[in-house]
Amino acid sequence: MVDTGDTAWLLASSALVLVMTPALAFFYGGMVHRRHALATIMQSFIIVAIISVQWVLWGYSLAFGPDKWGIIGGLEWLGLRGVGLEPNEAYAGTVPHQAYMIFQAMFAIITPALITGAFAGRMKFKAFLIFIVLWATLVYDPVAHWVWGVDGWLRNLGALDFAGGTVVHITAGMAALAAALVLRKRFHFGMGAEEAHNLPFVVLGAGLLWFGWFGFNAGSALASGALATSAFVVTNTAAAMSALTWMTMSWWLGGKPSVLGAASGAVAGLVAITPASGFVTPMAAVIIGLLAGVLCYLACRLRARLKLDDSLDVWGCHGVGGTVGALATGLFATVAINSAGKDGLFYGSPGQLWTQFVAVVIVWVYAFVVTFVILKVLDKVMGVCVEHDEEEMGLDLSQHGERAYV
Repeated sequence: MVDTGDTAWLLASSALVLVMTPALAFFYGGMVHRRHALATIMQSFIIVAIISVQWVLWGYSLAFGPDKWGIIGGLEWLGLRGVGLEPNEAYAGTVPHQAYMIFQAMFAIITPALITGAFAGRMKFKAFLIFIVLWATLVYDPVAHWVWGVDGWLRNLGALDFAGGTVVHITAGMAALAAALVLRKRFHFGMGAEEAHNLPFVVLGAGLLWFGWFGFNAGSALASGALATSAFVVTNTAAAMSALTWMTMSWWLGGKPSVLGAASGAVAGLVAITPASGFVTPMAAVIIGLLAGVLCYLACRLRARLKLDDSLDVWGCHGVGGTVGALATGLFATVAINSAGKDGLFYGSPGQLWTQFVAVVIVWVYAFVVTFVILKVLDKVMGVCVEHDEEEMGLDLSQHGERAYV
């Protein structure tokens, strides 16, 4: 039976999650050189359109449709056939099925948008469009089914992922790592850091991401009530702790409290609390935020030392942050917060940590390998990177014939 309060909360949460993708556009757009700003913003913006259509046509059916062998949804729901206004009891029994579908669409939208930070400033727009459709279909949709779909094999294994630590952040982070290895480096990479051209944009984007993340995590309760409240509180707590931690790390090791570091830390904390948000206490969120701030900061420094051209540190923030959160769920989860969840190691169930570890490794390997193959094939067929003169001109002009600043 449809509950109007739950439906209102889920639709509002869907809108909050949608805001996160244009927020990401500002977050990434501010970090690149001004000659690539508009192109970087465009990548996030156009993904909203691409994946909205892909999700309706076949993405939702592959991710959440009737199970086939535990690894993929069937094609019974192509074009949303059979996805109506009555609740689907298997997923959310108090909201229209289409409300659940559109909420999940927003997750499918932001996930590939996260990857764009890895190749900012060097990918052809045509190759980018084809890559996004292939990646959503071959990586995101199957992994979403494994973890969240009825009879998905990782779900049946007992892996916990409340709002997307493995499904969203690990898949995007590992795709970013694959992209950094397949795509050639930026021509000026290693000749001194390219300074973020607009830090106010970065902070604005981070703030809007923080705002939208309440829909991401608290909305994943799928109902307006105590669990949504708990997820809201721990989301804010982890983000705050991680922002403070990353800022402190940059102050200690870099000599100054970095504004970019504080913004990046907030995002890392949000990433890490995502899989745990429906299962852990506020004090656990403090620890998760602390771990995310330290480990994601160190991962970004390691990436720089290894001279890996992940332009905006997607692997360090999302791949590592999602991993921290998924494993922390295996430590701190408690049925006292969510009776539908499980207890973690610190509540007497060490097996849950092992389950989380297995799920992390599987998603790490799958997302990396499939992304690597997609990009290698695209590179052979059409080339994925712009030419030297196009990069020098800037992607704004070379790919779109427009400029962010006149």
